[in-house]
Amino acid sequence: MRPFAAALAATFLALGATLAVAPTATAASDVSTVADALEKSPVYVDPAASGTLSKSDVDRLTTRIKDADKPVMVAVLPADFPKQDLFTDLRTKTGIVGVYGVRLGDAFDARADHQVMSRQAVQNLTGSVQDEPVARQLDDFVDGAVRTATGSAPDSWAAGGDDGVSAGALIGVGAVVVAGGAGVYAVTRRNRKRREREQREALEKLRVVVDEDITAFGEELDRLDFHPAEAGADDAMRADYERALDAYEKAKQFMAAAQRPEDVRAVTQTLEDGRFSLAQLAARREGRPLPERRVPCFFDPRHGPSTTDAEWTPPGGSPREVPVCAADAARLADGAEPLVRTVDAGTGERRPYYDAGPAYGPWAGGYFGGGMLPGLLVGTMLGSMMASPAYAADYGSGYGDFDPAAGGDYSGSDFSSGDFGDFGGGGDFGGGGDFGGGGDFGGGF
Repeated sequence: MRPFAAALAATFLALGATLAVAPTATAASDVSTVADALEKSPVYVDPAASGTLSKSDVDRLTTRIKDADKPVMVAVLPADFPKQDLFTDLRTKTGIVGVYGVRLGDAFDARADHQVMSRQAVQNLTGSVQDEPVARQLDDFVDGAVRTATGSAPDSWAAGGDDGVSAGALIGVGAVVVAGGAGVYAVTRRNRKRREREQREALEKLRVVVDEDITAFGEELDRLDFHPAEAGADDAMRADYERALDAYEKAKQFMAAAQRPEDVRAVTQTLEDGRFSLAQLAARREGRPLPERRVPCFFDPRHGPSTTDAEWTPPGGSPREVPVCAADAARLADGAEPLVRTVDAGTGERRPYYDAGPAYGPWAGGYFGGGMLPGLLVGTMLGSMMASPAYAADYGSGYGDFDPAAGGDYSGSDFSSGDFGDFGGGGDFGGGGDFGGGGDFGGGF
């Protein structure tokens, strides 16, 4: 790049715009090279693997990802590229919260931050594209990833370029950046502050509800009045009780550490686990058959695990089957109203959680899981919001994925390698370097 163009590019960076330059025609020697490239563009092909994918294939994948505005990245590397801890190191060096697919020689694997795509979704998608020709494999992977992933692409991809950019083109782009940079920055900053404010408000709403849930669970532990050394107690009972106590403590810790609304999902998932342990313990003590593992009662998760499904019709909605506890099943059978959990609707009144606004998506998602929520909530305010494009844009397309910037943000090295990387134990790709195997990497996902 000429001195004038280099100086102008530095000015753009100072204004907050990034001019991405394609990798040079020398072989990548380490993960840092790959990470630097992925910070600028979602698709990287190592020069030593340049025969694997054509330029038109690369351009098509890049356009597909950028048009979808999703934090999905693809790297094509030669078979002899160092594979030990590759995903973990790549995620650490890019710092981008997102989905990472890597074609290494003839093998393919992927990892993702849990708030962008669940471990099961990554496993399913990766397994579905195994043994396909490379171009089709990456096309199918990208198509599936951009449909499933939540969040948005990092800002650094917005100004991708190549070595052929002329000084005249740089000057033209520079004029636009100088003229509009300040305005774009102001709008971006204002939108981010608005999102942060909305998230703080939503988290405070959820904190009240979750604190009620934790307190109720603690009271259940007290009412149980179980003593590990009591007559008739066995190891299975003690294990149930220990799991319930652990869930109680973990729920409190998770809530104390929550920074964003989607963090609440881990709290309610933990409480759901704890309540099932209590249900098992109660059955053992009373000599009853152990309960089936079911989701909580739809009307109020504090009622404990559901025991059956019953037909229910929300006001103005259509009938559907919902999981219910024995007491609510009896009420419905008698034509009475179930005991529904009410929460603050932000208007000074308490309403059923499914008619109280989008803030309660993460709370419900932790109890019921993302996959079953749409069917349960059809016709309710929360269900209608979750089904809308606006909800997906603001809160993520996954039910309960509340963060509008769950992907594409920069967390640097602050991420859980247990969620993202070493699923096989002992290192990426099965710990022993076995990259292939049809998606099963030493225990896999």
